[in-house]
Amino acid sequence: MATEFNAGSFIGRWLFALVLVMGTYNPTQWCYYSWATAQSTTFGPIVAIVGILLLIGWIIFIRATFMSMGWLGITLGGALFGCIVWLMVDQGWLSLESEGMIAWVVLVILSLILAVGMSWSHVRRRLSGQFDVDEKED
Repeated sequence: MATEFNAGSFIGRWLFALVLVMGTYNPTQWCYYSWATAQSTTFGPIVAIVGILLLIGWIIFIRATFMSMGWLGITLGGALFGCIVWLMVDQGWLSLESEGMIAWVVLVILSLILAVGMSWSHVRRRLSGQFDVDEKED
């Protein structure tokens, strides 16, 4: 069935979210932010089109995340991932001395929250048997 949700479905959503987040900003020069703000970049139609495409992607992901998880779910997800980072620092697996590493971790966490938000309605339906529907005005 085409509407079946599985681990591959989540991974696909997460990879798309990861590309969106990392493509928009990351600590290297290989992102839209660095490209658009570089001294050598002249604002033109290509820069505008890529920016608009990224904005469309962000709106789709953010809207779906807020509709499925709400503020409480997003806050709890952020708290959970924050505690996981805390555990990683506490265990010595991650150093707070490396700003670049912290930036990468935060970007991956953001992509995971967006992917969970895109997937949450499917997970909730599996757990509860209830469908989420958007309200539509007549």
